[in-house]
Amino acid sequence: MRTGRAGTMLALAAMLAGCGGGGSSSGGGGTTASPTPTPTVTPTPTAAGCTLRERQNWAFAQLKEWYLFPDTLPTSLDPSPYTSVDSYVDALTATARSQSKDRFFTYLTSIKEENAYYDSGSSAGFGVRLGLDPSHRLFVTEAFENGPALAAGIDRGTEILAIGTSTNSLRSVSDIYAAGGTDALNTALGPNTAGAATAFQVRSAAGATSTVTVTKQDFALTPVSSRYGAQIINDGGHKVGYVNLRTFISTADPALRTAFATFRDAGVTEVVVDLRYNGGGLVSIAELMSNLLGGGRSSADVQSYTTFRPEKAAENETTRFAPQPQSMATTRVAFIGSGGTASASEYVINAFTPYLHNASALVGSNTYGKPVGQIALDRSQCDDRLRVIAFALENAAHQGAYYTGLANYVEASCQANDDIRYPLGDPREASTRAALDFVEGKSCTRITASSGTQPQRARAMLDARQLLTPDRPTTAQREVPGLF
Repeated sequence: MRTGRAGTMLALAAMLAGCGGGGSSSGGGGTTASPTPTPTVTPTPTAAGCTLRERQNWAFAQLKEWYLFPDTLPTSLDPSPYTSVDSYVDALTATARSQSKDRFFTYLTSIKEENAYYDSGSSAGFGVRLGLDPSHRLFVTEAFENGPALAAGIDRGTEILAIGTSTNSLRSVSDIYAAGGTDALNTALGPNTAGAATAFQVRSAAGATSTVTVTKQDFALTPVSSRYGAQIINDGGHKVGYVNLRTFISTADPALRTAFATFRDAGVTEVVVDLRYNGGGLVSIAELMSNLLGGGRSSADVQSYTTFRPEKAAENETTRFAPQPQSMATTRVAFIGSGGTASASEYVINAFTPYLHNASALVGSNTYGKPVGQIALDRSQCDDRLRVIAFALENAAHQGAYYTGLANYVEASCQANDDIRYPLGDPREASTRAALDFVEGKSCTRITASSGTQPQRARAMLDARQLLTPDRPTTAQREVPGLF
């Protein structure tokens, strides 16, 4: 989750799945604004301060001042052996990462790239999410309306059989994977630049095989799908609201308000919130979604506590609920989640446990596990934005240690697969079916958290399909896991 303030060096963020940030001022029509610390600028950037060594030294100085886990940082670390700022930051934060406190949540990114994504969802690609199953078969788990892949007939449930730079150079996915694993697949899918063309042999969910060439385009990701993103499901006479939020970006605001106003006006009090692939985003949109779900909450009710390290305690903040004109008085809610559900998504789920208790459930499989947040430190002359884990987040009951996911923190949960044979939001789809059953009061099998502290992005979903993610994802890929 992210927020920012124009004209300041520091933009506050919170919680991505190793994910990107940037952003706008706090929203939600009266929610308490996220804190915007005014840091001591050390060193003061100069126009000529963009050599590799200067950028590395600047990154180290910011970590020393703001990092949430200062005891894990080395006292000093010679940057000379490191050929990039990224690799140096990785080395500086290695101890916290080994403890699963900072799983690649601290990183360097581009100011321009982040702003483009958070303002409009802009990115370049095919416009699909890709997932890899245990036998290394590659599937489309979701296709976006503005992307070129959907226009070419590629949708959820499509299997990618072969990839090439042209139809004459197609290689099977199994051969590509055997030669170099997920790195080879990422390379085969080509650069994240508009105009790059890739040929695919595909098999549709209906079983038809074809060969298509798709050219990557700049497109604006629609955060709430126009096809299935918001609807009222009539399940045997039982009306349940369903909303699928793909990512927490600014353009989600009007779509979420419209969806919840529709639910409220229809007298719906039970809702399914589908966050199964949502890797995070803006804190303002997470607060807004919480407020839209929290029509029964008062302005005295705590939504979250934000806590910095002791010497930065002046930046700590309490955010309270602020019901909106479109808010619904939710009585039961099922949050669909998975290993791709992180950051802002986990914030929303966690916020409701102290109030709805076992009338609020996690459905699907365990979430990623990111109860900490980032600030954004900009070095504009270099187009550098350093995302630094700087604070912890807790709900009203001071629960916030879910580093291995929310499964052990929610009071109710229901196991379910992600069934790509059916569209998202279809009552026949396994997770949607389980969520509907929960809000209708039916029993289910509880989700158990994975043991150990391995990174959640390497952990498969319940049905063992893993979202494909590059080692160095773009901002869009951090927030929209599996995006290509």
